[in-house]
Amino acid sequence: MSADDGRVDRAWADSLPPERAWKGRKGRSRRAVAAEQDRAAGGSDCRWVDLDGDRQARASVELKLLPKTRRLRAYLRWSDRGRSPSRYLGEVGAATRALNLAEGWRLAREKGLLAPPAPAPGSWAKSRAIRLSMQGNKGRDTEPELQLRSILFQNGLRYRVNTRPLNKLRRTADVVFPGAKVAVFVDGCYWHGCPEHYRPARENQQFWHNKIDGNKARDIETDQLLAEGGWKSIRVWEHEEPQTAALRVITAVRASRVSPQSLSGQTRPSRP
Repeated sequence: MSADDGRVDRAWADSLPPERAWKGRKGRSRRAVAAEQDRAAGGSDCRWVDLDGDRQARASVELKLLPKTRRLRAYLRWSDRGRSPSRYLGEVGAATRALNLAEGWRLAREKGLLAPPAPAPGSWAKSRAIRLSMQGNKGRDTEPELQLRSILFQNGLRYRVNTRPLNKLRRTADVVFPGAKVAVFVDGCYWHGCPEHYRPARENQQFWHNKIDGNKARDIETDQLLAEGGWKSIRVWEHEEPQTAALRVITAVRASRVSPQSLSGQTRPSRP
């Protein structure tokens, strides 16, 4: 048994596992049982499974002892119109029920059996795919942004993040160079209509068509307004190779710091 987390490396060899490794306390209320499952899953919203017809059910992890082999198995179980379907998750071998339940939920996530919670009434996120996309969408500090900023920093550039290039313009750029007047936007392929990777939604098509077109129009307007204010906009797609994107930014920033006089060879005044 590991001294760190109470796990064992193999099944109990000489005796049955202790009841505390798998058996719940008798006489517990349904609320207590639900709270135990919520803790093990990481929250009540982490226990949903998708059913047919856009229906969902809240699942639980069940631990079952196989006395002959002295092994513990975890199953994902839920209710569906009077039936109790289940899916085998795998063997668990921790010393406590709490750890084994948590391991069962981890296996369920790893196998892709869980779903985001159902949308609130009136929500436009009607399908599981849309809800997953929305959950995965981050407004800032995405992985492409972090990679780009890391390369820029390693090349000696200093910048501001997630700020307005122009105070009077209510538009935020991901990376901003105030002195050079360069604003960098890292655009998600779906939300900004990438010509290479954008695929129209199959459901609620008109809504998403208007949404993406609106985003694209806003991007064009933002670039125009920044240009009028003396700024240069750089658009980076999230699929772009970070080094290539960073080179574009570095080139633009350093070029803006070169004065027109130096570009013309720094001509000296003629002698009288």
